[in-house]
Amino acid sequence: MQALVLEKTRLLRLRDIVIDEPLGSHDVRIRIHSVGICGSDVHYYQHGAIGPFVVRAPLVLGHEAAGIVMETGAAVTTLRPGDRVCMEPGIPDPNSRPTRLGLYNLDPAVRFWATPPVHGCLRPTVVHPEAFTFKLPDNVSFGEGAMVEPLAVGLHAANKARLKPGDVAVVLGAGPIGTLTALAALAGGCSRVFITDVQPAKLALAATLGPITPIDVRGQNPAAVVRAATGGWGADVAFEASGVPSAAAQAIDALCPGGCAVFIGMPGAPVPFDIVAAQVKEARIETIFRYAHVFPRALALMGSGKINVRPLVTDRFAFADAVAAFDYACRMRPASVKVQIELT
Repeated sequence: MQALVLEKTRLLRLRDIVIDEPLGSHDVRIRIHSVGICGSDVHYYQHGAIGPFVVRAPLVLGHEAAGIVMETGAAVTTLRPGDRVCMEPGIPDPNSRPTRLGLYNLDPAVRFWATPPVHGCLRPTVVHPEAFTFKLPDNVSFGEGAMVEPLAVGLHAANKARLKPGDVAVVLGAGPIGTLTALAALAGGCSRVFITDVQPAKLALAATLGPITPIDVRGQNPAAVVRAATGGWGADVAFEASGVPSAAAQAIDALCPGGCAVFIGMPGAPVPFDIVAAQVKEARIETIFRYAHVFPRALALMGSGKINVRPLVTDRFAFADAVAAFDYACRMRPASVKVQIELT
């Protein structure tokens, strides 16, 4: 099949590749329709590695996907050909200790699409387990279905925050994950969300999605803005979604006493962290890695209209232009949030 293959750092090609994927009894074969370009895909393209995950052989990219079921294994009971679906891209070892404890996202043996050496889904078809394949509601498009994966990150962060009705949250970073986290926070009960960035166009878009107040950090101090709006108290929850090392301090500064900071972004450099500043507030610190058990909730929220991700898909490319799509994703216009590639 033809696939988008990362041959080596900064070299992508659309070419034929042989991927042996027999259909198991609990598997489904899916024709891919839409695939989102994630920051991790771009990072592999530009740098060839993320931490210990190094591209040492040609690798098919892509892990945010939706498509149509083509064929089902003999033991599949919940899906049938023609079903519109999205796929959770990580397949854990069912016998591992993390999986048995319900922490399957922390399984060291997880096979995650487009994480070396596992091929991703920027190709016409994939075989995937029934257990990690989910039907799309009738009113959710393929493009929206491909947004379930990044939305799952925001929902997992909202779950870790233990949100309460009426909470005030601040999200640091208005990229795809930050904006989706803001939507997840509102769906989780927050009465108001502040969101920060250096791109006015991204902040303007976020402000149209609900009770979200933009903060341009080029001229505004997030903690000061939040305190002024909350009678000097601060935010109940701060979500760090930028991956910028200095943002860790901003997250603690914006918190109220007893608040919670959730770290989502993965900084590429050491993070200066003032433990005492967190201690004097008795701040609760949470971290997340991917997600677990949230795809059905994400689809329910999207299907009900509680979360609308449609405005965040700002750029679409045909599969024939997939290399150009990645080059664009490396240098997106300020108003762009999510780039997707459509295979059909």
